[in-house]
Amino acid sequence: MILDKETARKTAELLLQIKAIKLDAQQGFKWASGWNSPIYCDNRIILSYPPIRNFIRENMAKQIEQLYGKADVIAGVATGAIGIGMLVAEYLSLPFVYVRPEPKSHGRKNQIEGKIDEGQTVVVIEDLISTGKSSLNAIKALEAANVQIKGMLAIFSYGFEEARENFEKAKVELHTLSNYEYLLEIAQKTNYINQAEAELLMNWHKDPANWKK
Repeated sequence: MILDKETARKTAELLLQIKAIKLDAQQGFKWASGWNSPIYCDNRIILSYPPIRNFIRENMAKQIEQLYGKADVIAGVATGAIGIGMLVAEYLSLPFVYVRPEPKSHGRKNQIEGKIDEGQTVVVIEDLISTGKSSLNAIKALEAANVQIKGMLAIFSYGFEEARENFEKAKVELHTLSNYEYLLEIAQKTNYINQAEAELLMNWHKDPANWKK
């Protein structure tokens, strides 16, 4: 869900500006899920642009306060959301932890890195939502630690129906700064993509799991 439309448009504009969003309709990209896609989003590049990372940090912090009030801890989903999650926690003067995809095979075998106590309230930060499976895997690890999940805030979502269903089933509240709808709006408005590319991206979005190059 989008909280602020102007923030959504500005976020999409900045992601396009620094080429965090890449388009290749000919070769395509292979996602970790196995899907082929004509578009790829890498929000980690935000960290290399101080003014833009500050915009993302401050708007995420503001929305956390609006949506969830005061949390005890900010948690980032590894690895993409560690950097931005830590910046948000710093801005809010809150403790920070991050959640691995699975427990380490050595040492203390932690899946959650950092100090977190039972009963604490947590807002989870994610950089990108596709199907939502890896994000919800982090939620499960936090729930196993007996903490209270207030919700998740991500930078960007592709807005897939599968993700909506997964979050609804898990009963986790998800908000994002921007999403695919606003991305296409801004990409066309700024001539980042032409009409043919816009149509391809809209068609891909209807059935992403079966897209062919």
